[in-house]
Amino acid sequence: MKIKLSDHFTIKKLLNATLPTITMMVFISIYSIVDGVFIANFAGASAFSGINLIFPVIMIIGAVGFMLGTGGSALVSNLLGEGKKQRANQVFTMTLYFTIILGVVLSVIVFLLIEPLTYLMVKIGGQEVSQEMIDSAIVYGRLLTVFQVAFMVQNYFQSLFVVAEKANLGFGVTAIAGCCNIVLDALLVGLFKWGVVGAAVATGISQCVGAIIPVVYFAKDNPSLLKFAPTKLEIRVLGQASLNGSSEFVSNVAASIISILFNIQLLKYVGEKGVAAYGVICYAGFIFSAIFFGYIMGTAPVIGYHNGAKNHDELKSLLRKSLLILAVFSAVIVAVIQLFARPLSSIFANGDKELLDITTHGFKLYGWSFALSGFCIFSSGFFTALNDGVTSAIVSFLRTLVFQIIFVWVLPLAWGLNGVWLSIVVAECCSIVVCFVCFVVNRKKYQYA
Repeated sequence: MKIKLSDHFTIKKLLNATLPTITMMVFISIYSIVDGVFIANFAGASAFSGINLIFPVIMIIGAVGFMLGTGGSALVSNLLGEGKKQRANQVFTMTLYFTIILGVVLSVIVFLLIEPLTYLMVKIGGQEVSQEMIDSAIVYGRLLTVFQVAFMVQNYFQSLFVVAEKANLGFGVTAIAGCCNIVLDALLVGLFKWGVVGAAVATGISQCVGAIIPVVYFAKDNPSLLKFAPTKLEIRVLGQASLNGSSEFVSNVAASIISILFNIQLLKYVGEKGVAAYGVICYAGFIFSAIFFGYIMGTAPVIGYHNGAKNHDELKSLLRKSLLILAVFSAVIVAVIQLFARPLSSIFANGDKELLDITTHGFKLYGWSFALSGFCIFSSGFFTALNDGVTSAIVSFLRTLVFQIIFVWVLPLAWGLNGVWLSIVVAECCSIVVCFVCFVVNRKKYQYA
């Protein structure tokens, strides 16, 4: 089915339009999951804990790519809705250049900080851990940092493929990169026994594949709505793109910070195995969250286009149908977690019953957060698509950098380990109230209700 931004979207067409981006995001999440499966089963629990300890730090760099991709796509889709195709191509090219420049700078800084950050997290956790875990974290973190520019570029293009009306191509690129990662992990970790080095190299090469293919495609004449155009860096436009995408940046950075805090708390309560257990839950969470992020990535350019074209009736329709779809997604995800927490956890436990028990218990408690997180993610992305970066940032800031951080520190004081697992659930309950208020306050301004 050919999908155009200017179309009227039924529920069926919305699902068809977002399926490529949902699947694309799931494949992106598979990168770290595949690393985890092979490390857990071929390199051992300490190495597995090590990569889970450092991975959130690395993801902070990739968040910049999400920020400029989502923020830039909002600008580009609005320009296309206004009929300004050449200007849209210039903004598209400009934001890519800035992503690469910023990526190089950030990668160098984080590379130098990997070792001291690793020791700092272990020290704050207050529990003695193995040197193998520490060494694994440092090696894996430094190697992944080398490839982070490619990861940022890959993240940048995820939203722009939809704007270009080439979502299926975006899925194809991500699928190729994901399959490359799986094959290389099997060879380097499973067959050649390179451990965390093999896992990092496999992921890095697959990220390069995911970045180079779209660059080559848009550099040539192509049948999509977008192609590279002569441009220069404009501070005002880059600032607007960054502001538009600030909520996505805050969400991703905050997710990394929360993961770091979780690891510190779990080191305190259950030691090294707690970090491993949280890593398993995060891997499953990556896939479930990817569904929500993929949905808003698929709908955001459509929302931005109709906002630019002043098609308010279509905006109302998109919002109503999206809320219904998200309700169904959320119910299914929560049911899957409650029914299959133990078998999903066993994929990583490698016969360790204590680790399996900790993970299963934590997964069932933490899993209730997905009943609300999809609505919060969509709310933030919806306002980003409307070019309202301030409201979007407020939602993300309160949800992640206020509620989640507060509860991950406070609830364990009363409920111990259960308080760690339930902290995100309580935070999402508070966040949904903020989302509701933002929708009510802005309904007349954007005429979506």
